[in-house]
Amino acid sequence: MSSGDNSETFGQLLHGTARAWRQKLDHRLKPMGLSQAKWRTLMHLSLAGDALTQAEIAARLGVEEPSVVTLLHRLEREEWITRSNSQRDRRCKMVLLGRRAQRVIGQINSSAVTLWDQLMGGIPTSDLQTCMKVLARIRERAEKTDKVRSSSNAGVGRRFTRHNGHTKQGNSILKKGTFRKGSK
Repeated sequence: MSSGDNSETFGQLLHGTARAWRQKLDHRLKPMGLSQAKWRTLMHLSLAGDALTQAEIAARLGVEEPSVVTLLHRLEREEWITRSNSQRDRRCKMVLLGRRAQRVIGQINSSAVTLWDQLMGGIPTSDLQTCMKVLARIRERAEKTDKVRSSSNAGVGRRFTRHNGHTKQGNSILKKGTFRKGSK
């Protein structure tokens, strides 16, 4: 088996396992009126222990900020969360768990623990610890390469977001002397 075969199999296993786990938990939480997007957002807020900005929530969920804004509007309307202006930056909205969410966080955790017990039952603790160490190492390496890549791009020019959400790279204003007379 070549390393290409291993990486493809590993990627499929990793993605498939995560998807299956989320689907099982979705099925258990659906009677509470919680979709995957909702319960994942509430759990990130619960784990943070304090208010998060909309941008922080988007980063933790791995989605773009405009996508999370629609979700947060719905969660606020259904009283799962509350939002308020940041005291440090009035452009930022701070998001907290609402009373409704605080009452069900224990149930979400309980469902997750029950699912863990069912899916991990019979797997030796040493195997689980090894698996978690390997996954943590892979994640750390991936995050490290992302940081290295973004810092190496820092000197290339800033990225600007256009009104349509697409990004362009470069300077928004030409530097003095870069525009010559007669050129178009």
